[in-house]
Amino acid sequence: MENVHTYPKFTPEMKATHKILIPNMAPIHFEMMRAAMEDEGYHVEVLGSGGHAVAQEGLKYVHNDTCYPALLVIGQFINALKSGKYDLDHTALLITQTGGGCRASNYIHLLRKALVKAGFPQVPVASLNFSGLEKDSGFQLTLPLIRKIVAAVFYGDELMSLANQTRPYENEPGTADALVAGRTRGGGGPVAMLGASSMKKRASRKRIWLRTLRLSRRILRRCPLPIRPR
Repeated sequence: MENVHTYPKFTPEMKATHKILIPNMAPIHFEMMRAAMEDEGYHVEVLGSGGHAVAQEGLKYVHNDTCYPALLVIGQFINALKSGKYDLDHTALLITQTGGGCRASNYIHLLRKALVKAGFPQVPVASLNFSGLEKDSGFQLTLPLIRKIVAAVFYGDELMSLANQTRPYENEPGTADALVAGRTRGGGGPVAMLGASSMKKRASRKRIWLRTLRLSRRILRRCPLPIRPR
């Protein structure tokens, strides 16, 4: 009979001892999600590697018939672990699971197999999902964290739309991206937004809506359009 590998679990105690690496699938959104998680006490880093090296790393450990996003995400994780930047005994990985019938639900299993093949069997993988797919996961989606993640998606969409609509009309190339980076990185950007009163447990729907509207207007005021007049 084939030997079955027992994969390490992400435990609640690892929240204080491990750095969690997450893939850079949506730069604006994931930077704000990182801030939301750090606001809840996690130590998180969004990976920035990409390009040919990541794709080739993924091909070493994932079948080439696997969908390309899975190959890139797993390649990015393996590339980061091989870089020597991290204490492998105090590093964990986080990946999303949709709960649907597509391969997105199976990325975590592909990743765990790839970690064993690459020589990192001690690195735990936590699942971010809303379906309870990982029954014994130590990564807990509390109500405050869920609200902050939802807010990160909402404000991330707004910032991404602003950047995409203004980038072709910049006076100086790179200005739009610099403005977005100023809103999504550092303590004065996402942490302030995601820790706002709209995220409190007792906030009413009306209060949340008004707060969201005010924050959206603030983003528009603080991100002046760097475009040429027509």
